[in-house]
Amino acid sequence: MNKANIFFLLFVLFIASSIIASAQQVTGVWKGKINNQKVELKIIQRGDSLFGTSYYHSLTGGQKRFSIKGYFDAYSNSVVWWDDELITAKGSNAITNKFISVADFNCPGGGKMFLDGKSSKKEEPRNVTGEVNLTKVPNPSFNDEWDYVLDNFSVGGNHPDIIDSIRRIAFTPTIKKNEEIPVKPEPVIAKAPQLSKPKPVIPIKRKSDSEPAVVKTSTVTKSIPPFVMVDKPNKPTPPKPATIEDLFTSRKKVFAKEIPLEGDSIQLHFYDNAEVDGDSITLYLNNKLLFTHVRLTAQPYIIMLAVKDLADTNELVMVAENLGSIPPNTAFMIAMVAGKRHEAFLESNEGSSSLIRFTKLKAP
Repeated sequence: MNKANIFFLLFVLFIASSIIASAQQVTGVWKGKINNQKVELKIIQRGDSLFGTSYYHSLTGGQKRFSIKGYFDAYSNSVVWWDDELITAKGSNAITNKFISVADFNCPGGGKMFLDGKSSKKEEPRNVTGEVNLTKVPNPSFNDEWDYVLDNFSVGGNHPDIIDSIRRIAFTPTIKKNEEIPVKPEPVIAKAPQLSKPKPVIPIKRKSDSEPAVVKTSTVTKSIPPFVMVDKPNKPTPPKPATIEDLFTSRKKVFAKEIPLEGDSIQLHFYDNAEVDGDSITLYLNNKLLFTHVRLTAQPYIIMLAVKDLADTNELVMVAENLGSIPPNTAFMIAMVAGKRHEAFLESNEGSSSLIRFTKLKAP
C-alpha cells in the first residue's frame, strides 16, 4: 500500500471516529429553555435516530412530559427532535403546544456541551417561534425509565433491543381539556436477589398413626436475571413494531407516473422535496426489496438499473420509513432514460406508498 492510500485510510478513520464520538456525546441529559419554557431533555441515540423524553416545568408546579423523536446529522453536527406524544401532565396550565427544535451541537471545550438553535410549533414547523438553549448536565432532576439506558449506555445499555423495549413502555393517556392527569407510575427495574440456602426438612411427629405427618419446607426465591424490565400488573403487552415488509404489503399503492424504457440503462435521482426534514424511504422493484434506509437530502441518491435486466412492465414502489419532521414523506425523482429527463413528485404516508411504472417501448 502506497503512502497516499495510507494517508487516505487514516483520514477516513479519523472522520469516522469523530462522527461516532460526536454521536455518543449527544446521548445524555440536557437542561435549559425551549421557546422560553424551562425544560429537561433526555436524548438517547440509536443509529442516526433519537428517542427520549422532554420535561417542561414551571415554578408554579405545572409539569408535562412528552416522548420525543428525532435524528442526528453527524455531518452538519445538527440535532433535530420534536415532541411526539404527551405521557403525563399535572397543573391546570400544563398542556400547551408541542415543539419541533433544530439545534447545533457545540463542544467549546472544558467538558461543556451546548445545543443552540430555533424552535417552532409542531403544527406550524416553518414558523419559528422561539430559541433553543440547552446545556448538557451529568444528572437528571426527573427520573424515568430512560435513566437505566443513560447510566449503562457505554456498557451495553445502548443495545437496540433494550432501547426498543423501554421506548414501548411509555403510553399515551386520553387527555381532556383542563383535566389534571396524574403522573404515570414508572416501570420497575428488577434486581437479582441473593439466592438463599435451602433449610433442612424438619419432620413433625404425628399425634397418632391415623394422622398424616406434616413436613415443613423452606421456600427458595427464584433468581431473576439482572436488568429485566418488569411492567406493572394487568398492563397489555405492546404490539411488535411493523417491519418494512409489513409496511410495503399493508399500504395502498398509489400510481404516480408511467415512464417509457429504452436504451441500455436508466438512472434514478432521489431528492427530498422542498425542505430537508429527515425523510427516509425504502424502494421495492417488482415486489422485491431494492434499497432500504435511503435518507433524502438536497443531494441526489442515485440508482442505476440495466434495462436488459428489467421486465416489459416494472413497478417501483416508494415506502415511507418515517414522516420526517414535516409530514408527509415527499420525494422528487428524476429519471434519465436514453438522454431524456422524466420528473415525478412522490408522496408516501402511513396509509399509502407511491408507485412508478416503467414500460419498455415495443419495437416498430
